[in-house]
Amino acid sequence: MGDIGIQWNVLLAQLVNFGLLFGLLYILAYKPLRRMMDQRSARIKESIEQSERIKEQLAQSQDQVKAQLADARREGQTIMAQATQMGVQLKEEARQEARREAEAIVTKARAEIERERDSAMQDLRNQFVDLAISAAEKVVEESLDREKHRRLIEEVLEKAIEGQE
Repeated sequence: MGDIGIQWNVLLAQLVNFGLLFGLLYILAYKPLRRMMDQRSARIKESIEQSERIKEQLAQSQDQVKAQLADARREGQTIMAQATQMGVQLKEEARQEARREAEAIVTKARAEIERERDSAMQDLRNQFVDLAISAAEKVVEESLDREKHRRLIEEVLEKAIEGQE
């Protein structure tokens, strides 16, 4: 090989030097670079996985918020419906209470009217009895026993009133 300009001892020395240099570079540079690249790759992979977890948590949180909003809306509608129903019920109760009070007032007024009518009838009877006694005294021109006369006229009046009813 000497003809082409290659010397075996120089070639062997260069191969040994290249092997030593390669070994040194492998130990001193390649392994630390490889370790650094693996660590960086692991950090990137971790960051991507964490990002995916955060996205999933965000999506779950959004779903939960949507569900809570829907629940709150339903609950609000339920409360509004209950309030409306309660308002109608209170209005009806107030109407019934007013009706009861009106009926009580009417009943009381009727009883008062009945009492006044009875009182007026009694006064009218008494006046009529007195008038009848006075007329009978004038007609007969003699005074009869006033109490007997009163009883007689009251009996006649009661029979007349019972006959009308």
